[in-house]
Amino acid sequence: MAKTSMIERDRRRTEIVAKYATKRAALKSVINDRASTSEQIDEAVLKLQKLPRDASPTRQMRRCRITGRPHAVYRKFGLSRNKLREAVMRGDVPGVVKASW
Repeated sequence: MAKTSMIERDRRRTEIVAKYATKRAALKSVINDRASTSEQIDEAVLKLQKLPRDASPTRQMRRCRITGRPHAVYRKFGLSRNKLREAVMRGDVPGVVKASW
């Protein structure tokens, strides 16, 4: 089980990303717009740099829904490899069967 503080930190990051999403998208569109002047681009870059670091979606961590484990988490199921294997063996995941050849 992951530390509660780490899980809570990721939850806060998710909230911050959602809070600043529209502002980041607007600044990114100005930066990537070919019609923007260099002054507008420079101003947008400075404003983007002044936003909190946690406002960037890349700082979010994908964690297992059950244990909070940060590594080997399958996007489709939201579970780590260990808990996914247990769920498959119990038959909780429809359409997934143990491989044997």
